[in-house]
Amino acid sequence: MSQQFVDREEELAFLERVYGGKGPQLIVIYGRRRIGKTELLLRFVRNKPHLYFLADKTSISNNLRRFAKRMAGYLKRPSFARIDFQDWESLFREFIEWKVGEERAVIIIDEFPYLIELSKSVPSEFQVIWDEILSKRDDVMLVLCGSSIGIMESEVLGYKSPLYGRRTGQWKVREIHPIRVREFVPRYTLEDSFRIYGVLGGVPAYLSQLDGGKNFWKNVRDLLLRKGSPLYEEVNNLLRMELREPKNYKLVLQALAEGKRRVTEIANLTGLDKALVSRYLEVLRIMDLVGYETPLLEIPSTKRRRYYISDKYFRFWFRYVQPSREMIEEGRSNELIMLIKKSFDVYMGPVFEEIARKIIHKVLPFTPLKVGRYWWKERGEAREVDLLALGENSVALVEVKWSDLREKDVERIVGRLRTFYKELRLDRYGKGSFVVMARRAPRMELKDAYIRDLAWMERAF
Repeated sequence: MSQQFVDREEELAFLERVYGGKGPQLIVIYGRRRIGKTELLLRFVRNKPHLYFLADKTSISNNLRRFAKRMAGYLKRPSFARIDFQDWESLFREFIEWKVGEERAVIIIDEFPYLIELSKSVPSEFQVIWDEILSKRDDVMLVLCGSSIGIMESEVLGYKSPLYGRRTGQWKVREIHPIRVREFVPRYTLEDSFRIYGVLGGVPAYLSQLDGGKNFWKNVRDLLLRKGSPLYEEVNNLLRMELREPKNYKLVLQALAEGKRRVTEIANLTGLDKALVSRYLEVLRIMDLVGYETPLLEIPSTKRRRYYISDKYFRFWFRYVQPSREMIEEGRSNELIMLIKKSFDVYMGPVFEEIARKIIHKVLPFTPLKVGRYWWKERGEAREVDLLALGENSVALVEVKWSDLREKDVERIVGRLRTFYKELRLDRYGKGSFVVMARRAPRMELKDAYIRDLAWMERAF
C-alpha cells in the first residue's frame, strides 16, 4: 500500500464483496472530510469500468451538464453530452439505453449532499431512479458518497428519507487505527507515532503531509505552528464549510479543550444558553468531532454525560494553536514549541487512554463485550477507573499512564485496582483481572495482573 493509502483493507474487501455479488447494488459511503473516502473509492474502481462524478455547489443544471459529459466519456459517445437533460431521471434513463454490454459499471457520485443542498427534491428523484431504473439492472453499481455526515444520515439513510430502505450496503469511513499511523512515518518509534496520532489523529489527508525525514517537533511546527502552514487554518476552513454559526461552535470546542466537560460548565464559560450548547454538541457529535461518555456500569443518562473533543487534530488545535495565534503570527513557533513541550505529556494522557481502549482486546485473557470509563463517589470522594472491560463471567480494571513506571508504581496501581474491585463488588461480573498500560514499565509478575508498555506493543503488533 502507498503512503497515502493505509488501513483500508476491510473497506476494500467490503466493496469488492458487494461488487462481486448478485443483483443491483446501491451503496452509501460517508465520513468526515479528509478521511479518505474518495481515495478509497478510486482505489476500488482502479481496474473496473467506472464513472466518477464530483458534485459541486453551482446549480443543478450545471451538475447535470457535467455529469452528462462524464457519462459521454464512459460511453465513448461525445454526442451524449450534447443532449439537454432537464432532470436526473431523464439523464439516467438515457444513459441506461445507451449503455451496451453486460459489464458492471460503478457509478460514483461524490459529495452527494451538495446536490441535496441545491434541491431538496434530489432524494425523491433518486428514489425514482433507483426504483424504476437501476434496481432492475445487474450491470450498474451506484455509490452515493458524502462528507456531510448529518445530511447523509438524515436525507439518505434516515427513516424519513425517500431513499430509506433502498441501500444494499453502507459504510462509515473512520480514522485509521493508531497502530497503523506509523506506516506514514516508518522511521519513527512507536512512541513518536503515537504522538503524531495525538496531534493529527488517524486522518490520512493530514498524515500524508508528514515528512519522514523530519523529527516529530519539526513536523508539528511545519504543519501547524507557522503562518501559512498546511494545517494552521484547516479547523477554521472546515467549520466555515460545514456550519452556519462557526463562532459559537468554536466557543464550545474551546471550552472543551479547556477541560469543561458538562453542558452546564460549557454554558457558564461561553455565556451560551444551555439548550444551545446541547444542540451544538449534538451537531459536533454527528460530525465526529465531539464524543461523550457515561459511567459504564450505570444506565446512560444525559445528566451524567462527559463531553470531550474526539477528533485529535481538533483537540490539539484548540489546546495549543488557537490560544497561541499571536505567537504564530509573530513567527515565534520555536518559542511556542518549548511551551507545548512542558505540558505535552499531560496532553498525551487521554490520547494514550483512547489508544489503550482500541487495543485492550489484545491484552485481556478474555473477549471484552463492553469497554468504557467508570467513575463514582466513595464517602464523598471522587474515584475513577480509566477503563473497565466486561466479558462473559470476567471483568478487568485498567489504568493507563503516559509515563515511565517503576516496580513500586506498578504495585501501588495494581493494589488500588484490587481495592476498587472489592469496593464496587465487581465479583458479581466474574473473575477480576488488573491491567497497567504505560509508556514504559518493568517486566514483573503479579497474580491476575498484566503489565504492558510500548515495548510490548512493538512485539504484539
